[in-house]
Amino acid sequence: MDIKKRSKRYREAAKLISNKEYSLDDAVALVKKTASAKFDETVEVSIRLGVDPRHADQVVRGTVALPHGLGKEVRVLVIAKGEKAEAAEKANADYVGYEEYIEKIQKGWLEFDVIVATPDAMRDLGKLGRVLGPRGLMPNPKSGTVTREVGTTVKEIKAGKIDFRVDKTGIVHTGVGKASFEKDKLRDNVKTLMQMIIRLKPSSAKGAYLKSVCISNTMGPGIYLSTNPQEYQD
Repeated sequence: MDIKKRSKRYREAAKLISNKEYSLDDAVALVKKTASAKFDETVEVSIRLGVDPRHADQVVRGTVALPHGLGKEVRVLVIAKGEKAEAAEKANADYVGYEEYIEKIQKGWLEFDVIVATPDAMRDLGKLGRVLGPRGLMPNPKSGTVTREVGTTVKEIKAGKIDFRVDKTGIVHTGVGKASFEKDKLRDNVKTLMQMIIRLKPSSAKGAYLKSVCISNTMGPGIYLSTNPQEYQD
């Protein structure tokens, strides 16, 4: 979009940013400085990777527990029965059940952020693939959301565990906190995410792996971070 068509607030924030790559510390300071909306904006990171997601061995997907969480309440639905359902309730899952929730989703109910399911439930959840799949809500063993340890998983998600996956254009996009977070907490969250992304580099990926790394607020301009992997090491 032409910057002239952006809001005055956006244009003013953009004046503070150059096209250079910033260090993690400087980028986090800028993203806080450019947060001027009347609500607590989400801080998001977009990472363009040197992979070809059309090849299964180059699909970058994983989970990571952000040390300071996302700064928002994550609504967790657990599809399970018996002891596993009881464990989910004890772990403070927002919704716990089986047939009744599958029927609600079929009728259009989507008032949750994550679904955790036991392996035996996937047979019934599979028929919701067209609804859940495009929204990234289908439970998956690789993301840890298909599990027998539902209680532990619910606690981890509530504490800030996120699931990420490269899209068809080679980009990983995810929230990493709120603009109101202290600078050190945002930096820790970004660093933790980047370390996991780097660790998951496919052996078949050739050339530069980190093509670009951009951080922004919900309503703000993008700020480019260093693509040097050393920037994110301890």
